[in-house]
Amino acid sequence: MVSIYQRIYMDIEAKIISGDWRPGDRIPIEHELVAEYQCSRMTVSKALSALVERGMIVRRRKTGSFVASPQIDRTVMDIQDISTEAELAGHEHRFELLTRRVERLGETDAQQLSEAPDAEILRLQCLHIVDGRPNAIERRIIMLDAVPRARDESFASIPPGKWLLAEVPWSKAKHVIRAVSVDTATARMLETERGQACLSLIRQTWQNGRTVTYVEIIHPGDRFQFAGTFHPMAKLAHTTGGSASDR
Repeated sequence: MVSIYQRIYMDIEAKIISGDWRPGDRIPIEHELVAEYQCSRMTVSKALSALVERGMIVRRRKTGSFVASPQIDRTVMDIQDISTEAELAGHEHRFELLTRRVERLGETDAQQLSEAPDAEILRLQCLHIVDGRPNAIERRIIMLDAVPRARDESFASIPPGKWLLAEVPWSKAKHVIRAVSVDTATARMLETERGQACLSLIRQTWQNGRTVTYVEIIHPGDRFQFAGTFHPMAKLAHTTGGSASDR
């Protein structure tokens, strides 16, 4: 079973990927989608917002929504937001902010990020919970010289990844995916065994040569997978997030 929100998202996505709707084409307005799917305007708006976040459409005030032009240098794996991916897959998501502190960048982290030591950063740790089970530990550094607004953001009601996607454009990203054996503390938070195989996604994003954020997200190996579907049409690559359900 899929929700109406998912149906709207997938139907529009399919028409874009198939080429039925080309870059620049105007998609039906919200009122038309409300009538077609017999749903609330809020449901339609939620689906369109998710498509905007995936870079598939653009919304223009007073004129409507249009198919976005594909990015020529779009990364093979798109920047993903855990909460949006979980909801699109029909799962319930919530998160807990475990730690939040402003500090100075140490020598080890500075070398890893190729940034100057002693730069001011915001260090965050979050637990993502999907369908009542821990699904990911997120450990993130945000460079405050690049994102000064993060200093005053509590992240009490919005996950850091989702906030950054909405607030800060990125021009370059690097992903590293690997298998890791988790330590005792991480295993306890993820409700798994110490030494259990987990999936680690390390991502660093830049804006005009400056690091925006560096994050490691660790998922239990038996509750998550990375999967991608790619299409040659117009060089548009659509990458799905990991499945939050048991495999």
